[in-house]
Amino acid sequence: MEPSLADPSSKIQQALQGVRALVFPVDGVLNGPRMTFDSKGGEIISISNRDASALKEALRQGLHIAVISDREAGSFRPLLESIGITALYLGGTSLLDAYEAFRQEYSLDDDVCAYIGDDIADVPVLEKAGFPVTPIDGADYLRNRVGYISAYEGGKGCIREIVEMVLQQQGKWLFTENLKA
Repeated sequence: MEPSLADPSSKIQQALQGVRALVFPVDGVLNGPRMTFDSKGGEIISISNRDASALKEALRQGLHIAVISDREAGSFRPLLESIGITALYLGGTSLLDAYEAFRQEYSLDDDVCAYIGDDIADVPVLEKAGFPVTPIDGADYLRNRVGYISAYEGGKGCIREIVEMVLQQQGKWLFTENLKA
C-alpha cells in the first residue's frame, strides 16, 4: 500500500481484505517501548492479554503470525508458543532478513503481509509489506511512511486492533455486534 495514496476507507479496506499474514517485532510492538530486567540481568516479559487473545483468534481463523527480532529475545519464546505462534524469527541479523525468511518459508507475497513497526529499524520491512502499520506511539518519522496509524500504543492493544480490523474486513471476527437502526 502506497502511503501517499492511502485513503481512510477503500484503500485500507482493500488492503485488509488481502491480508493473510501479520508480522511484528517483539520490541516496541509486542512488549511496548520498554525492556525490563531483573537484578541478575534476566529479561522480565509481559504482553497485553488482549493482544494475546486476538492472536489466538487470528491463528484460529487461519492467519499466519510471525514474531521477529534482531536480538535474541528467547525469553518470549515459551509465551508465544503457548499462544500457538510457531513462526518465531528471533536473534537474526536484521528485521528485514527475518521478514524475508518468514515470507519464503510460508510462500507469501509482500502484498498479503501486514507489518506493524514502531521505529526506524522497521522501515525496510514497512516499505515492503502490503499493509504497513505503526502504533500511535511509533516514531514520528514513520507517520508518512505507513498506510495506517493505530489508535493504540505498542504493547497496549495495537496488535489487537489490527487483528480485529483484518478479521472484520474478511468477515471472520465473530465478536462484532450487528447494529441495525
